[in-house]
Amino acid sequence: MTGPLRIGTRSSELALFQARQTASLLAALGVESELVTYTTIGDRILDKPLAAIGEKGLFTAELEADLLAGRTDCAVHSLKDLPTADPEGLIVVALLEREDPRDAFVTRPGIAATSLAELPEGAKVGTSSLRRRAQLRALRPDLEVCELRGNVGTRLRKIDDGQVDAALLAAAGLRRLGLGHRIVSLLDAPDWLGAPGQGAIAVQARAHDAAMLAILRQLDHAATRLSVTAERALLATLEGGCQVPIGAATLHEAEYGLMLHGLVASVDGSSVVRGGLPINVHDPAASGRELAHQLHAAGGAGILEELRAAPPHPARAPRAESLPEVSQ
Repeated sequence: MTGPLRIGTRSSELALFQARQTASLLAALGVESELVTYTTIGDRILDKPLAAIGEKGLFTAELEADLLAGRTDCAVHSLKDLPTADPEGLIVVALLEREDPRDAFVTRPGIAATSLAELPEGAKVGTSSLRRRAQLRALRPDLEVCELRGNVGTRLRKIDDGQVDAALLAAAGLRRLGLGHRIVSLLDAPDWLGAPGQGAIAVQARAHDAAMLAILRQLDHAATRLSVTAERALLATLEGGCQVPIGAATLHEAEYGLMLHGLVASVDGSSVVRGGLPINVHDPAASGRELAHQLHAAGGAGILEELRAAPPHPARAPRAESLPEVSQ
């Protein structure tokens, strides 16, 4: 390598934080780097629900194209933005240590509720995630669920402006931006499940760039990789796409050790299938696949069939296999 290592990243404040975290870890290894910033299709289209855009790689495609073309040396993503199947020629070479994978409950000024359960009937709750929407509908069908898009700062402004009474955001993003004080409470698993891989940062590189892979593999956090491998194997096996609410979480439980929890739900929350099983730490992907098969057999197949047969609407897009929930 003759110059600084070139890191591709989106230009949002959160994405830049994650890229700078990666650069800092590389600097600790004595590797100089620089950031190359991008605006993706998911950043440009702000007047549609994410699920209605219906394309793979909403927040990753431009970075991956330049990485494949050799214009960058690696790309840094929120793992939950990445489709479960690697594009040909690219791999996720490192996963940084995971932040808190839970969703956070945030309220506007004047709202005294400290949890979803305390919100008054008819309160407006903002989210752009079908997974959160479905769990909200299942838990509190009396609440009004509103589309809430934009980067973290934009969504907090909309909350403070009173466009919604409360919203659900990823705790990891808030904390990385120094906004942890906005978290009123956290939604705990297994009652409430985050997106598969939520809170993890992925470093992607060219599969045959041996010199770069050798450098970047030093950033990999083994415990994070074990957990998210199980969660994303569940997502990949269900082949739900971005229009299907799928949640997953890994918990350490005294009786079973590391446990994988998962759910698949209808968008309106009227049908929710849940399950869990201990993770085989020697083959976490097999555990993810096994739980997916259990959910499928327990009623998930019917939910998936109905969702695929239903006509597209603003909250649901055409099928896009193994595309995870996207963040902003």
